[in-house]
Amino acid sequence: MQTFVIGDIHGALRALEELLQQLNLQEQDTLIFLGDYVDGYSDSPAVLDYLIQLEREQPCVFLKGNHDELLLNWLNKGAENPLWLQHGGLSTVQAYQNTNASTKLRHRDFLERLKPYYLENNKLFVHAGFTNLKGVQYEIDSRPFAWDRTLWELALSMDTTLAIESNRYPKRLKLYQEIYIGHTPVTQIGANKPMNFANVWNIDTGAGFGNYLSALEISSKKIYQSSKISDLYPLESGRTA
Repeated sequence: MQTFVIGDIHGALRALEELLQQLNLQEQDTLIFLGDYVDGYSDSPAVLDYLIQLEREQPCVFLKGNHDELLLNWLNKGAENPLWLQHGGLSTVQAYQNTNASTKLRHRDFLERLKPYYLENNKLFVHAGFTNLKGVQYEIDSRPFAWDRTLWELALSMDTTLAIESNRYPKRLKLYQEIYIGHTPVTQIGANKPMNFANVWNIDTGAGFGNYLSALEISSKKIYQSSKISDLYPLESGRTA
């Protein structure tokens, strides 16, 4: 039995389908999705339909990303946040013009049951991060799970020679054996594959910006990647902000 953690999809269904084909999934394998299923490429509603069907066939864990939160707000209230539209939401709104009310209702129900985080064998999976020094269960509200960037910034700033037993090792990171996140593309530090700093793994390889969609098998740390998404969607620009 294997467990695969999958980074931010951002509406790129073609990349998701190609990536999952590489995994050679067995019946008991688990897929953990880190969120941000939408906003960027034109297939955001189709991605949600695909995931809803996939859940019927394969053990899946779906986490909530900030873009999923923004879409849910739009589906519930119809409010088009200008910043959301600028950061990928416009492509999603346009794609929903080709859907019906029952599809929107089905997607709203899916988005409402997304998990803020997932813990298994002291391994934490969360879209963005957390801030409470006692751990995720002690967060005052859920916003850091979808929006925080300080966890990744902390991991990046770590002295690579520092042992986890050290008194200087950040308490927040000591709480968990491993932490898996998305949210902040590793392309910001010039990388195109999942990156590990301290005990934090970042699986977001910039799919929304035309780069790659990635998966990591958590025991072997084997990396799988789609083709470059700009090649899969040659007529689209993806996210530009």
